[in-house]
Amino acid sequence: QVQLAESGGGLVQAGGSLRLSCTSSGQFFNSLPMGWFRQTPEKEREFVASIDWSGKSTYYSDSVKGRFTISRDMAQRAVFLQMNSLKPDDTAVYYCAQGSVATTSQSYSDWGQGTQVTVSS
Repeated sequence: QVQLAESGGGLVQAGGSLRLSCTSSGQFFNSLPMGWFRQTPEKEREFVASIDWSGKSTYYSDSVKGRFTISRDMAQRAVFLQMNSLKPDDTAVYYCAQGSVATTSQSYSDWGQGTQVTVSS
């Protein structure tokens, strides 16, 4: 059973930045694509960004494009989400997921427990 662990969430003012990290216990991490999703109590889980196994191809939702950057580090077995120019609408629980670059949550096989991001106005 692959374990994914997110960290780096917190409370930040609008316009600020946060960097989320996701580490994996899986032996195949470095050959698998990864994604970030977010969810609020009012909405279904929403695609944020994804990255292919090599790190060379990245994908973003329109709502975060230009503000968020996804990256990965093979040596650390980690994927990151740098979030800049944060807005109150970015408030959500953020999840990392393994196994796809798709925008649909059903395409991913493993999920972390999530980390809360709260952006105050």
